[in-house]
Amino acid sequence: MATRTWAPPGPYDLGRTLGVLARGPGDPAYRVAGDGAVWRASRTPLGPGTVRIAARDGRVCAEAWGPGGDWLLDHLPALLGADDEPAAFVPRHRLLHEAHRRHPGLRLARTGLVLESLVPAVLEQKVTSDEAYRAWRLLLWRHGEPAPGPAGMPRMRVMPDARGWAMIPSWEWHRAGVDGKRSATIVRAARVASRLESASSLDPARAASLLRAVPGIGPWTAAETVQRSHGAADAVTVGDLHLPKTVGWALSGVRGVDDAGMLSLLAPYAGQRHRACRLILLMSRGQPRRAPRFSVNDIRGW
Repeated sequence: MATRTWAPPGPYDLGRTLGVLARGPGDPAYRVAGDGAVWRASRTPLGPGTVRIAARDGRVCAEAWGPGGDWLLDHLPALLGADDEPAAFVPRHRLLHEAHRRHPGLRLARTGLVLESLVPAVLEQKVTSDEAYRAWRLLLWRHGEPAPGPAGMPRMRVMPDARGWAMIPSWEWHRAGVDGKRSATIVRAARVASRLESASSLDPARAASLLRAVPGIGPWTAAETVQRSHGAADAVTVGDLHLPKTVGWALSGVRGVDDAGMLSLLAPYAGQRHRACRLILLMSRGQPRRAPRFSVNDIRGW
């Protein structure tokens, strides 16, 4: 076991900062213990690793295990948002001002791991969150490996490496409820994983452009990836079913806002548009629904 401590420069909210890395309440690679500590299992460039992160007395303390443990501790400050600049955000709307005031400890996490954020983002393409979370769970339990760590730690799994993702047979994707289009995209990405991981050293815009060069990865998936892998404060998720409506309703009170309308409303926050969306989602319930929810399309019985 190796340890590291980081002192945030101001108010800090561990749960809200790292919570976006969890893929549903049953994510085998992310657990929140009863004492509030966050456990993460990751596939690092040095191998699998597990880290336990807890905030107390104004400091964040981490312990790590496995071949990737040292890598996780080396990148701990970036993961916790040390590279983020929340002071650069200037709220220009009452709701955003209130959200910024209520959540001063929110920072944008940066994992430095592209494939770890890309695969679940592909799984979330054009399906409900429940379907995507279920697929992620099943694939990690069946094709991942046990996370390293001490006795008594939560039962967790490390996702497959690039070759492992590429070698998953078609019937296993089907069993997890993943259609051929999404599975083929993940396999294509896995085959150029080393090139995609190199994007972690690029700025978010260039990294997103590199990701979009892989067939099946569009602006939505690229933005969802770099938001986590790079802590990209300006990466707006366009093409989302709900986000434009939520942002439009929160900032203008207008129903049915589309991507163009959302981007227009977010224009005053250029450079910080993703942060603005995060704050809106923390405060807004979204516009009242008048249409049925997106239906679950379970392909496993086909």
